[in-house]
Amino acid sequence: MESISRSPSVAQLKNWKKLRLGKYRRKSGMFLAEGGKVVGELLQSGWPVGEILLCEGADWVQRNRSLMPDGVPVFRLTARQWDMLSQDPSPEGIIAVASRPPETPLKSELALSSGPLLLLYKVNNPNNLGALLRTAGWFGFSLVLLSKDSAEATNPKVVRASMGGLFHVNVFEDVALEDALDEIKGRFLIVGSDARDGIAPHPCGPKTALLLGSESHGLPEALRKRADEMWKIPCPGVGESLSLPQAGAIMMYECVRIARG
Repeated sequence: MESISRSPSVAQLKNWKKLRLGKYRRKSGMFLAEGGKVVGELLQSGWPVGEILLCEGADWVQRNRSLMPDGVPVFRLTARQWDMLSQDPSPEGIIAVASRPPETPLKSELALSSGPLLLLYKVNNPNNLGALLRTAGWFGFSLVLLSKDSAEATNPKVVRASMGGLFHVNVFEDVALEDALDEIKGRFLIVGSDARDGIAPHPCGPKTALLLGSESHGLPEALRKRADEMWKIPCPGVGESLSLPQAGAIMMYECVRIARG
């Protein structure tokens, strides 16, 4: 592990600050991961890490030496420099500059996947997307497809809300979901979701593709028609609806739950 002796240059600070914007993340393939839990999961995931940034006074590296990979430089930032980068209201003083692993073709991933799959249509709220990715990792949904007009997977709010779950799932972005559903039709049970219409969720095993729409608008008719089943979560109590992360967690659990006779 590199010693903590480096101060960043003005050019480095500018480049890191640019990663707060989507167009620079897409151009460079790099992003910022902030927070102790998030960085810890990142370092254990095998995703490429370029630099570790510490705010003055933070001791995360000293407390987590076993996680630190060899050869990754560590930079110590002043409080003023830190404020240029941090988007955490309660910063822990640790940020990793990382990049996504190389992608394989989606068609190949779909052909090889044993499921379960999570397909998300226009989930453009970063906190909702991050929460769904966290849950997907927990329940073993290793492949996640995001439609166009969804939040970006490496948006800092998504990364933070996923609490490291992002680094344990394979996310494809800007996917034409209708085409993807045509690819998997017949190999997976395609399950759509609706707040008001459908059957109750039930165990159906890993060969399931769960299709969720945005919290505001749900699924369009073109995708609903491709579903083998539509699920609705029963409401024995009161309330208009569940949040998308809540509903998604219930449905993901049901997808992988083993039915007991």
